[in-house]
Amino acid sequence: MRNKRAAAWVLFLSPVAAGMAAMFMGAYNLSASDVLSILLDWIFKGASQANRPEAAIVLDIRLPRILLAGLVGVALSGGGAALQGIFRNPLVDPYLLGISSGAAFGCALSVGFLPWLPVQVSAFLFGMLAVVLTFFMASSQGEMLRLSLVLSGVVVSSFFTAMLSIVKFMVDPDRLQSIVFWLMGSFSLSDWRSVRIALAGVVIGMLPVFLMRWRLNAISMGDDEARALGINIKTERMMLIGSTSLAVSIAVSVSGTIGWVGLMVPHLIRMISGPDHKRLLPMSMAGGAAFMIVADTISRGMSRLEIPVGIITALFGAPFFMYLMRRGEKGLFKG
Repeated sequence: MRNKRAAAWVLFLSPVAAGMAAMFMGAYNLSASDVLSILLDWIFKGASQANRPEAAIVLDIRLPRILLAGLVGVALSGGGAALQGIFRNPLVDPYLLGISSGAAFGCALSVGFLPWLPVQVSAFLFGMLAVVLTFFMASSQGEMLRLSLVLSGVVVSSFFTAMLSIVKFMVDPDRLQSIVFWLMGSFSLSDWRSVRIALAGVVIGMLPVFLMRWRLNAISMGDDEARALGINIKTERMMLIGSTSLAVSIAVSVSGTIGWVGLMVPHLIRMISGPDHKRLLPMSMAGGAAFMIVADTISRGMSRLEIPVGIITALFGAPFFMYLMRRGEKGLFKG
């Protein structure tokens, strides 16, 4: 018990530690004392007092980027943990419902043909449209089953992927480059507006999931057991999926498509905390925030040309998935 509590405290503090470490790293060489003095001036005297030239680097580039990475990590990892419990499937991640492909198509459409429509707005709208289509297809045959929802998500993802390919084929080369870069995931364009958008998504989308996390335990035991405990399976499952999809859609709209986080981090946390969602969900959120901050710090520090963070998460995620397959963790990959 003490070991689990100690691990929980380490995880909850890890985003703060990762964020503070990331503040001192960057292409522009700033001393730790400079960074700390700028932050303290900003906190206690207001942004107007932090008028040194280096202040813009700390307050307008590094700080919003770190906060945005943490918020996106909360949405992706928390969403992954919730969906794995809802579907009772450890291989589920937030992109199962077509959110990623829908948002990617929205981004490509905005960049290629609708420049008056902000990329974040378009990505969010089409990400949510993908979720609505998935729900509609899954419920068209009567009672919505987990298998029909998964298959509907695959169909919707394939459709939006095909539409994305059409846009990439028709758009001019300059705009195609912007689309491809966004699809790889990046925080290079982070600003305070993006932070506010991501924060709204996390609060509106993940807060209901956090408050209902004990119900995830009942839902993950099976429909019959959950009904015996007085839970309306269909209604609450749709509420949880809708809230998670909202948070993930907004996260994708400000960061691009970043894979593996929602699959990998909840697996790691489950090995530490166990399957109880009362601990698993908040620890996954904290672990996802820390992991995303670390991955973004690596992406902007590996070379002079910034590497998209989606590539970094894939470099971590693919070997981890192979490790899980080799280990056969608790029979997850058997039948």
